[in-house]
This record gives sequence, C-alpha cells and structure tokens, in this order.
Amino acid sequence: MMDREEMHTLLIVDDTPDNIKILMETLKDEYKIVSATNGARALEVAASKEHRPDLILLDIIMPGIDGYEVCRQLKENDNTRNIPVIFVTAVSEVMDETKGFRLGAVDYITKPFHPPIVKARVQAHINLKVKTDMLEQLASLDGLTNIPNRRKLDEMIVQEFKRARRYQYPLSVILMDVDQFKQYNDNYGHAIGDTCLKKVVKALQKCLNRPYDFIARYGGEEFVVILSDADSKGAETVGLAMKQAVEDLNIIHEFSPVSDRVTISLGAATIYPKTECESPMEIVMAADKMMYKAKEMGRNQLVAVDFKDV
Repeated sequence: MMDREEMHTLLIVDDTPDNIKILMETLKDEYKIVSATNGARALEVAASKEHRPDLILLDIIMPGIDGYEVCRQLKENDNTRNIPVIFVTAVSEVMDETKGFRLGAVDYITKPFHPPIVKARVQAHINLKVKTDMLEQLASLDGLTNIPNRRKLDEMIVQEFKRARRYQYPLSVILMDVDQFKQYNDNYGHAIGDTCLKKVVKALQKCLNRPYDFIARYGGEEFVVILSDADSKGAETVGLAMKQAVEDLNIIHEFSPVSDRVTISLGAATIYPKTECESPMEIVMAADKMMYKAKEMGRNQLVAVDFKDV
C-alpha cells in the first residue's frame, strides 16, 4: 500500500451516500478520498487549500446545484480550473456528453460501477494531470535560475492584484537590477556571469520568509518580487535586506564604478485598498521608475514610495 502522503486526492461528489461508499471502497487503497453530497459543498472542498483534489468524480443529477453547474463554476475559478472532472451518470439517465465536454469534463463513468473500469479511467487521468502539471511548471520556470519566469510573473501580478482588491490589503512590488552587469559579463565571461546570477538569486530568496512571497526573473539581470499584504515600510525592509544580502556575497566586480563587489539597485511601489490603480502592471511600472531613480542617485540603493506619490 502507498504512503498516504504520496497519494493523490480524489473528491467524490454524489447525493447518494451509497454511491460514495462504493467508489471509496474501490479507490481507497490508491488515493486519499474526500467527499461531498451536494454541489455547494463540492465547490467549497475543491477550492480549499487543505483538501484541494487532484481529480473530481462528479455526479450529474443532484438537487440544488447539479453537476453541470458545479463543473462550470470550477472551470471559471482560477484556483480550480485545472482540476480534471469525470462526470458520473446512471446508464438510464439521459446524457448530453457534448455539453459535459464543452464545460470542461475529461471523461464519463457510468453506474452501476465496474471497479476495473473506474480504476483504469481514474488512473489514466491522474497520470495525465501529473504530466501536464510538470510541463506547466517547466514552462513557468527560468532555465538558468530555476525561479519563475516573466510568463509566470504576468499571471501572479494579476492574481495578487485581484486578491489585494478583494481582501482589502496593501500590495507591494520590488524591481531590482544587478549593477553594471554588462561590464561583469564582458570582462569575466558569460559562464561566470551565469554563476553570479544564480548566487544573487539564492541570496534574494533567503530574504523572503513568507510562503506566499514571490520572486521571478524579469529578464536579463532584472528580478521582481511581489509582496502581498505588505505596506511600503514592509517592502523597504525586505528590499534593504536583499541589498545587504547581495553585498554580503562579496562577489568581486573590478569593473564597476559603483563598488568593488556586485551590488543591486532596487525600486519599490505599494498600492493600498483605496489607491486608484487600474492595471496591476502599473505597479510594476512604478517600481521600475523607482529603480531607475535609484540608479540615477548612484546605484546600490533602494528607492521605495507609495504608489500615490509616484
């Protein structure tokens, strides 16, 4: 039997407890099982971080919110849209397979259940999801530094902007650039330059202590940090810690007019619940503007302001 920590989680949704019991008995040795007897509860469980499933077995005919509507809402939610849904239906029920697939379902299982068929279909879609998740992760990572890339950053800034607006908390962005990195690359070589960037990223990551703090490679030698629920003072604290962490690496840079070791220039911008800001990219642009101010002021420093003052 597999270690439970290694098991994938299935959510079984059916208004008939006996059907849930049969599926649980069939699948319990290979998967962690959570269940719901109505559509509303299914949506709650699917969206929860604690029980978020890897696959959902969803009955179509249910009182209140039926399976089709549950599937539609799952696919409209950023947090649940990628969870595969297998519809469960009785052979005697009128089935519109086209409608189900159009809503985003990946398969159908019919009642009465045939355990070998149920196991095979569930396993096939779990395997597919694992491979899809791996490809998605690889597509979102920077090949050199192994942190999220610009593509992932664009997704995250939109997501965190919406969340900050919804829950009414401040959102800060820090944009930073390795000072005189072209001169470093030109004189020490690109292989040494790559090693330098990897060391800088590790130092920056150590300054991010909360699980939801986010760092990405913006391009070249530029990096962006997103700090949810952090005001300008918090952003300044993190930014200054990052500046010091890079200096403490003591990476020699003989060709920089700023310092004899590698340094960074940083700009930070913060929005608050009542800040007039129409686009999340405005925050990044504001941080970029502050970073260039830091460069104009001599580099190796942080300029941090509230968005309203930019």
